[in-house]
Amino acid sequence: MTNMKRQHIIVGLSGGVDSAVAALRLIEQGHRVEGLFMKNWEDDDDEGYCAAAEDLKEAKGVAETLEIPLHKVNFAREYWDRVFSYFLDEYRQGRTPNPDVLCNKEIKFKAFLDYARSLGADAIATGHYARIDRQGNLYRGRDPNKDQSYFLHALTRQQLHASRFPLGESVKSDIRQIAKAAGLPNYQRKDSTGICFIGERKFRDFLARYIPAQPGPIIDTRGDQVGTHQGLMYYTLGQRQGLGIGGASGHGELPWYVIEKRLATNELVIAQGHDHPSLQSGALWSTAIQWVAGDAPARAFTCTAKTRYRQPDQNCKVTLSDNHSAHVGFERPQRAITPGQYVVFYQGDVCLGGGVIEAVAPWQDNRSRAENKNSVHLTTY
Repeated sequence: MTNMKRQHIIVGLSGGVDSAVAALRLIEQGHRVEGLFMKNWEDDDDEGYCAAAEDLKEAKGVAETLEIPLHKVNFAREYWDRVFSYFLDEYRQGRTPNPDVLCNKEIKFKAFLDYARSLGADAIATGHYARIDRQGNLYRGRDPNKDQSYFLHALTRQQLHASRFPLGESVKSDIRQIAKAAGLPNYQRKDSTGICFIGERKFRDFLARYIPAQPGPIIDTRGDQVGTHQGLMYYTLGQRQGLGIGGASGHGELPWYVIEKRLATNELVIAQGHDHPSLQSGALWSTAIQWVAGDAPARAFTCTAKTRYRQPDQNCKVTLSDNHSAHVGFERPQRAITPGQYVVFYQGDVCLGGGVIEAVAPWQDNRSRAENKNSVHLTTY
């Protein structure tokens, strides 16, 4: 969105095609561009899994093709202290965190930005699909299937002012063709998935390295045991796969879904039916809300929200108790809202900010409740 004069910009080169094309576009715009490769994980590099080595190889190939310098920096300690410790604490509490949001806030747009400034850079750039205007407002990316504003909602205007998203106006399907035409060596490289900066490990094996698994009973809504879970940390609300439960005796053959995690008794509660009433919520309570502009638009306002990345926008009313805590009431029932995840607020294409989901209220309570924390029956997990 923003056309700037020639600047010194350092691009975070991850080894992927998106960041490579981001660097290419900035060069084409006449900026002085350098690359920076961040290594943010090294805890098990000596055990045969080192995605960073392959990523660095690809980043070097891009930098050589574009004829730009490539800096290398190790943020492993910052990642552990600012992101991964929180990630583990949330799982210990039986919640389901999303580390990508905190990783962006603390590593990509804080540690990286600070380091880039120490090198004399005017700004940093990444391959995110999002847009920024001159005031530092955050907008959805033009491609609705790749928009990543959800993961960037905790950034401040100050961070956004110093950031560039060259792919914000782009459609993902065009990016590989642009990379191929430019002779970038990684134009066919598969997009990365998995935990931010940790990669595509087998999740259960990885998590068990840090939190001992505690198997326990799987029970139905009548309290009858129908199976055994491998550890509450491995399951999330609304989950169907991986339960190991067929058509239990007396229950028929409908699929089972996780509806509750009882940390005190180590019980996993399941029920049959994708739209079971226990999975339907009408409201949530959010804390640690970060507003891109610094403050909420109003004490109470209507907008749309997402409680998970791929979810379509949902109409809601936000009522603040303070600038960083709010009750969010939805127009329609919401399935499997999960404490530990994030609710992110939008007005049109503008991302207002978002916060951590702390608790939820069942849909049937939503119609009669007053819109404040103390008058709803909130459920935590």
